[in-house]
Amino acid sequence: MRLAGIAVALLLAVPVAAQQLPPSAQQAAERLRQEQDALEKLRQERADLESRMRRLQSSARDVSAERQNLERQALATSRVVRSLDQQLGSLVEEVDNVNSSLARSQDELLIKRATLKKRVQEIYKRGPLYFVEALLSAESFGALVARYKYLHLVARRDRTLLNRVQTLNDQITAQRFLLVRLRGDMEANRQQKAEEESRLRRLELQRGRTLAQLQAQAKAAEERLKQVQRDEQRLAGVIAALEDARKRVESRSGATPSSSSITTTDLGRLDWPVDGEILYRFGRAIRPDNSSIRWNGVGIKAPAGTPVKAIAAGEVVFAEPQGTYGPTVILQHGGGDYSIYSSLSTITVKRGATVAKGTVIGTVGEADPDLGPRLHLEIRRKGPAVDPLEWLRRQR
Repeated sequence: MRLAGIAVALLLAVPVAAQQLPPSAQQAAERLRQEQDALEKLRQERADLESRMRRLQSSARDVSAERQNLERQALATSRVVRSLDQQLGSLVEEVDNVNSSLARSQDELLIKRATLKKRVQEIYKRGPLYFVEALLSAESFGALVARYKYLHLVARRDRTLLNRVQTLNDQITAQRFLLVRLRGDMEANRQQKAEEESRLRRLELQRGRTLAQLQAQAKAAEERLKQVQRDEQRLAGVIAALEDARKRVESRSGATPSSSSITTTDLGRLDWPVDGEILYRFGRAIRPDNSSIRWNGVGIKAPAGTPVKAIAAGEVVFAEPQGTYGPTVILQHGGGDYSIYSSLSTITVKRGATVAKGTVIGTVGEADPDLGPRLHLEIRRKGPAVDPLEWLRRQR
């Protein structure tokens, strides 16, 4: 009677949700978790690159660095797409496995339920006291023991069948739940992949535009470099002409050669024309586009409009714009020594004027937008340029 009651209750009961997933589902969930962790790391790497790109775009003009950043972003996005492809493949494979397992479980459940239904019908037809009648109708004690053993085995088989039906109900519920979740993951994966592919196409377009911009920038830099070299030659010609004129005057008059207001005792002791950090130093330097340029002076960063002071007493022999050098003032200190102040915004002295040390001769300007406001300072001794930092005081 208890067996019949349990069987009938099982047939009428609604299956309850499983308490835990089957082993195959747990393995699939662990594999997907590992793949999602790897995907999250890729996305974090790309987020870092995007943050660096924003900093580049807001604070730098170096297109080559921007292009390299875009290439790394595109590479990171490609890896994200490949990772999503792998996840999608894993999801499709797992969905197939779950579908197959679900079909097998449902087929087995149909068979087990049919068997259990037949057993319940047989028990019902024979009545609740059938097992007692079977035992009491035995003709001998041996037959009684045999019948008891047989009935015990039948009961065990019925209990096993009942447990298997319950297990299959739970397993099917868990598999259906897993299938729904996997299908949702697949749809989300496809959407993410579509977004990443769209992002990759945008990056490719942006990289193409940046490459064109880089080529234009390289061409402009090359042209500017040539112009700087031409202006440098003209400035050297101006200095040479001034020096020739000075020598001719001194030779005609028979006077003693003029002494310079800059002497060796001034090494490392001259005041700075403006206060600021060094943008570039004397000598050859490599530009961001891998081209080289030789600086005959130093670039001192300073706010536009900052007063520029003479480093030593001298005569203003040049005070006008000079090509890419911008407004330029040249002071002649005597003895073949000159100081040159370029990239000015305004000039406050006139040619032929004599100025004392520390006199304001102009204000800081911006001759080259790529370098920003600055003062370009050169010191020439008897023609050749020397490093101004060897003559200026050491900065604190």
